[in-house]
This record gives sequence, C-alpha cells and structure tokens, in this order.
Amino acid sequence: MKVLTDKLLSKSAYSHEIDVPLDQIDIADWLFNLPEAEYLRCCEPDHIACGSTFTDDGRRMSINVEKIGTALVVQHYVADEATPSYCRMNSISDVFTPTGERTQVNVIWELIAESIDGNRTRYTNQVTCHPTDAFMAFIEKHGQSFEDAAKARQAAGGDHNHRETPKFAESIARKALAKAATKVAAE
Repeated sequence: MKVLTDKLLSKSAYSHEIDVPLDQIDIADWLFNLPEAEYLRCCEPDHIACGSTFTDDGRRMSINVEKIGTALVVQHYVADEATPSYCRMNSISDVFTPTGERTQVNVIWELIAESIDGNRTRYTNQVTCHPTDAFMAFIEKHGQSFEDAAKARQAAGGDHNHRETPKFAESIARKALAKAATKVAAE
C-alpha cells in the first residue's frame, strides 16, 4: 500500500472555544479512554463505534467506525504523537461504498488545544486525507476523475468535521472539569 502524499484528497480544520484552562485539558487521555456512547453523541448518527487498542509494537491506537457522506469508514488511527494538548493520529482507513466495494485512504487526524487566555482553550480538529494507490485504482476502475473524487470527499469530510468539532471540544471540556472536580473533592 502506497500513500500518495503529493495528492490531497481533502483537508478541513474547525475550532471551538471551551471554558477550561489549557492546563486542565488532556486530549490523549480523553481520546484513549473515550466511552463509546460519548463518541456516538459527538456526531449522531454518523459515529457508529470506537475503541482503543495497541499496534503489535505497542503504539496506541484509536479505532473509529463512522459514516462520512455515503461511505462507511473504518479508521485505524495510530498515534504519531499523543500529549495533553496535541495528538497526531495516522490511519490507513478502509472505505466501504454503498454497494459494499472497499478501498483505502490515508487520514491524518490532528487534535489541538491552545490557550486563549488563562481560563479558555481553543480546540481545533484538523483532518487531512491523502489517496492511496488502491484508491487511485478504485476511482480509475469506476471512471471517476481524481478532481471529482476530491471534491466529493472535501464536501462530505468538511461537513462531518464541522458537525463533530464542537461536540468533541465540549466532551473534552466535560472530562477536564470532572477530573478537576474529583481532584478538588479528594483534597
């Protein structure tokens, strides 16, 4: 499987501000301990399932199943970097068409928290998608141009990201506030 990093299938980034200080945020903890029901609430009805696991060599993984546009996508996100304020996840994602055909794309998911001021944080959800050689063969087999495929993916992926970003941010905020409240209660 070859990823064609010189070609961009889609890219979107949306931000949402939350009333939680940056030092209370832990995106990696949130991501790798995200209850499935909470994941589903973050983009209903598109989100279908999630879970956490590890690669054979011990790297953290987040497995997400969701519908983006008309495609069912199974994402196998491997953590390139996972810190409290930044996660960079890399996936060779399986894409199933409405007719059940399968292809693959490369998805880079970046989850970013930045301090706005002492008590507020800006969360940014950035998703970048590159085609694979399998995807290029798939669209060629179906007589679709790369430009048309990219336009469709940009529209579907951008819409999905736009809807899930504020809900992810608010979920991260709830987890941070609950953790802070537990810490205060223990003191």
